[in-house]
Amino acid sequence: MSSLCFSYDGLCLASRGCDDTLKLWDMRKMKSPLHVAGNLENVFPMTDCLFSPDDKLIVTGTSVRRGEGVGQLLFFDRDTFSVVTEMDVAENASVVRCVWHPKLNQIMVGTADGNAKVYYDPDLSHRGAKLCVVKTKLKRAQIQFLADDPIITPHALPMFKEERLKSTKKIKEKARADPIKSHRPDMPFHGAGAGGRLGSSGGTLASYISKKYALQRPIESSLDPREAIIRHAKEAEENPMWTTAYHKTQPKAVFQQIEEDKEGEEEPLPPWKKKKL
Repeated sequence: MSSLCFSYDGLCLASRGCDDTLKLWDMRKMKSPLHVAGNLENVFPMTDCLFSPDDKLIVTGTSVRRGEGVGQLLFFDRDTFSVVTEMDVAENASVVRCVWHPKLNQIMVGTADGNAKVYYDPDLSHRGAKLCVVKTKLKRAQIQFLADDPIITPHALPMFKEERLKSTKKIKEKARADPIKSHRPDMPFHGAGAGGRLGSSGGTLASYISKKYALQRPIESSLDPREAIIRHAKEAEENPMWTTAYHKTQPKAVFQQIEEDKEGEEEPLPPWKKKKL
């Protein structure tokens, strides 16, 4: 005996014998089998037999001698015990193990040549091997590139020769030294301002105005601050920098008139120098 299998309803028993037979037994009457199928060659002591999930079919495999035929999977009707389907599984190899999964509704078969096969129905089977079949192979994106290799012409004129760099380190050093290729920004300035640049702490409006206007046109140290402002009064009056709406509402500048000192008159003393009576 190489295999025993009970039906799902628990009323029948199928047996696969080493005498090349497949038998169906009634669990209530075990004196003699209900049906017997012969001439099913079996040379392995572990050849399986099984019931289908709906208990309508009985399945078993056949053995073959080396180079003498094809290993088959046979399906027998439970009631009449006639062969319903014969399926060729492996050429020159015996069908030894087989399992019919009740939930996936797929048959897994193991052959004597070391292969395992899965049989499924596109409409009746669920998941299992169908997940692998449905998945399509991902297409790899083709990488297209143009090689920018230098063309070496040792016999070209000196004006057409290109410098051949020996290592990537030198290429990077040369690119870093080039101000156009490196795009290196100005480093942050620490401490007090120098060379027309303000320190990193000068982020206020006053520092911006002094950097934008005062440092660009420094006031001459020889001029009096009042004279430096008044000298632009005439130009500001002729070419005002305001719009017409604001120009009408601008106040008129009033400057102190310097009177010439009268001869013979003494300058009045400030209050803190006057004598107390």
